[in-house]
Amino acid sequence: MLRLSDATTLFSDGTKKKTGTIGTVGATSFYPSKNLGAFGDGGALFTNDDVLAQKMKMIANHGQQKRYYHEMVGCNSRLDSIQAAVLNCKLKKLDEYNTARQNVAAFYNNAFAGNNKITTPFVAAYSTHVYHQYTILLHDVDRDGLNAYLAEHKIPSMIYYPVPGHRQPMFDSFELPKNEMAVTDWLTERVISLPVHTEMDNEQLEYITEKIISFIKK
Repeated sequence: MLRLSDATTLFSDGTKKKTGTIGTVGATSFYPSKNLGAFGDGGALFTNDDVLAQKMKMIANHGQQKRYYHEMVGCNSRLDSIQAAVLNCKLKKLDEYNTARQNVAAFYNNAFAGNNKITTPFVAAYSTHVYHQYTILLHDVDRDGLNAYLAEHKIPSMIYYPVPGHRQPMFDSFELPKNEMAVTDWLTERVISLPVHTEMDNEQLEYITEKIISFIKK
């Protein structure tokens, strides 16, 4: 099983398992902004089930085991050699990358500690977090105003996502009542993701947190 990250979950029997290894099948994205990102798009599935592994390989390779003999309807989802080479190099530093992201998150957590207008990400005592995103929840703060303010100061904050999945146009025909996913709708208007990557230094982090706190104090 490929070691994806340092994100772990501790079960009641004392077992520790890494992200992507808990279920029968695990999945990960190799999108460039991910903790383990390729040069372009890509992804992978993980399993210890040999039968499922063979079926997944076939589906990703036009439904074939033997070249030109298609046993099922499949697709072309093969990872190209360039992406694989990039990932192979970066995989060796994945633990280092994750630690760097955790350090960024720790800086943010400390900077916002005690601020009743900011809720920082919760991490359960039995798990760790690798912070692909660092998302805060704002209380009585103009979230969109903060997003624009940070952009004015060259800080690339993001809103994930401005339109939640159940509000996408493709679901219009389902005619969901407005309170169908009330918590999701509430959060959608109040969350914002801050810059987090492996190369950030304290000077950058101080600048970002100072700007956020100064806006909230207005």
